[in-house]
Amino acid sequence: MTDVASAPAPSAAGGKRKRKSKPEPADSEILRLSHLFDRGFGGIPVLLLIAFGLSLATDSFLSGTNLDNLGRQVSIYAIIAVGQLLVILTAGIDLSVGSVVGLAGVVAATAVFETTGGLPVALSVVLALIVGAGAGLINGVLVAVLRMPPFIVTLGMMGIARGATLLLTDGRTVQPLPAEFTAIAGGSLFGVSNLTWLMLLVTVVMAWLLRRTVWGQYVYAVGSNVESARLTGVPVRAVLLSAYALSGLLAAFAGVLLASRLGNGVPTSGTGYELQAIAACVIGGASLFGAKGTALGALVGALVVGLLNNGGTLLGVDPFWLQIAIGVLILIAVGAENLRGGKSRGLPGMAGK
Repeated sequence: MTDVASAPAPSAAGGKRKRKSKPEPADSEILRLSHLFDRGFGGIPVLLLIAFGLSLATDSFLSGTNLDNLGRQVSIYAIIAVGQLLVILTAGIDLSVGSVVGLAGVVAATAVFETTGGLPVALSVVLALIVGAGAGLINGVLVAVLRMPPFIVTLGMMGIARGATLLLTDGRTVQPLPAEFTAIAGGSLFGVSNLTWLMLLVTVVMAWLLRRTVWGQYVYAVGSNVESARLTGVPVRAVLLSAYALSGLLAAFAGVLLASRLGNGVPTSGTGYELQAIAACVIGGASLFGAKGTALGALVGALVVGLLNNGGTLLGVDPFWLQIAIGVLILIAVGAENLRGGKSRGLPGMAGK
């Protein structure tokens, strides 16, 4: 029997040699839509859609004043979200960032309170940052050393930080604050607010650390599989400690900027910001199961959240509806990840515990 599979292919067009076809690109070389989501660009279509809708719905959305206010507001969310991302990448969660925002803000405001002969502005900011980093470090110790669940640890710190804020201020707003302090957030450079420049600086630095340093690779490794990371020599405890400490540090930085922007230290400031930060990370492509997400994605997610809040204000939408919209976006983002093949490894923040 003749082996048909081994028979030579007939020549084309009277014996002319058939032109060799161009090789198809490998599947790994094709930039597919799913790759865009995996690289943290999944929130960009949502961002563009909301911006386009608002530009049609209201004439004031694209005004210079509104865009400036939007940039100042989003900057606070974005800085907190980038810090939250570090913890989420390790398969953890930080529910204390909102309270740390309030605590750091009143610490800085109290230190520079002009009626009490306050500390120099720079020293006051450093003091607030130390407080925030300290709160984050405590979270890290409880999670990494005592192996307590991140959800419970940071939930407890959320109450502790908020209570300390109220005790420090007796529940009263700290004001007035000197012009040198309010100039931190109120100033501008090349027509762009200082807050926007600081937001971009934080995003670029953290993006570089995550993608171009060994520490960044360690963060992703811990979030992917903590036991495998430990067996391959990754200093898991040190990575977790640094992630939670940086989350607290960036939350404190955002708190200082918020107090500077408001011109006073409000003991209730930052309430609910943990939800905004988590929403920004998830909408920006981060996975609550760890090891997936980018600083750019967190920035994009913060812009989406900021646009929702800003658009709701311009259109007179009840803020309660905005909370529902943000919650729906979180569910859609997590559901889309599952549809793209995201794997479930138990409850978020419990990996390796």
